[in-house]
Amino acid sequence: MPSKSRAENRAEQTRAIQQTARRHLAEVGPAALSLRAIAREVGLVSSAVYRYFPSRDDLLTALIVAAYDELGDAVEAADSAVADRADLAARFRALCHAIRDWARANPHEYALLYGSPVPGYAAPDDTVTPAVRVSGAFMALGQAAERAGRTPIATLPVSEAEKDAIAPIQDFLDDPIDDAHLLRWLMVWSAVFGHVSLELFGHMYRGVLDYDEHFSQAVGQLATDLGLVT
Repeated sequence: MPSKSRAENRAEQTRAIQQTARRHLAEVGPAALSLRAIAREVGLVSSAVYRYFPSRDDLLTALIVAAYDELGDAVEAADSAVADRADLAARFRALCHAIRDWARANPHEYALLYGSPVPGYAAPDDTVTPAVRVSGAFMALGQAAERAGRTPIATLPVSEAEKDAIAPIQDFLDDPIDDAHLLRWLMVWSAVFGHVSLELFGHMYRGVLDYDEHFSQAVGQLATDLGLVT
């Protein structure tokens, strides 16, 4: 059997470090991640682990990028699985449920992405592209709705200050969305993540008795508010 190349060994060791770090993330939280403790578990001397991740922040960045990409994969796969691409309500429901399903399956990774900031850690630009995959999925659906003539109900006029505030998003889109409609999509995006966070972090305990039904009802209402239900 041929021996592994140096690159293959490095990739395998990098995966082992990240997998161990994910377990530690669940046990001690991101702020207490220790490269030395992780090195001991994967069988490296403490100095060797720094050849893979020079600092705790580099390891955190790798975990964040991987988590964003996993969530992005789940959301994009759920959207692609809807056979009728014109059924925007079904695509929206699939997208929202994919976010919640991934969060429930990976609560510690979700908390790393959308929970309290890690003290002393500043996310580098490397995290931006994977981070926008999910919001980009919402925006792509908003563009599809705009092209199909689906408009949110009861939109308020958008102030000039707010137009300036969301201008970077409009500049990012290759097919701009009406400002009032874009604002509603942004509100819905924050509502979905707010709902998931409240549930996952225990803030709905005893207030809502059936989380599945409540989330389905909320998603259905949001789809109706966006004008996606015909």
